[in-house]
Amino acid sequence: MSEILHITDADFDKTVNSDTTVFVDFWATWCGPCRMLAPRLEQAAQTFDGRAVIAKYDCDQSSGKAAEYGVRGIPTIIAFKRGEVIDQRTGACDQATLDAFIEKNL
Repeated sequence: MSEILHITDADFDKTVNSDTTVFVDFWATWCGPCRMLAPRLEQAAQTFDGRAVIAKYDCDQSSGKAAEYGVRGIPTIIAFKRGEVIDQRTGACDQATLDAFIEKNL
């Protein structure tokens, strides 16, 4: 069972520079839609174990990468392949929508 990685500015680049697609959730603890998305990300981490990496980046704890990637609303999920942005989506969604977004970017 795959676990969600919790990343900061310090380990962000190392995490997203992977041959496996990495999905980074930009979020904050005070954000209601972020909290709604959290269990769906947990499920996605299990569903896509070994095929994708799910990571969470707390915009209140670190903010450098959120600014660098132009994150203006949270939750925003950005998909990275070998350190390059390949797709992104903003806002909470249901499990089927999240799974389809991940599947499309693998």
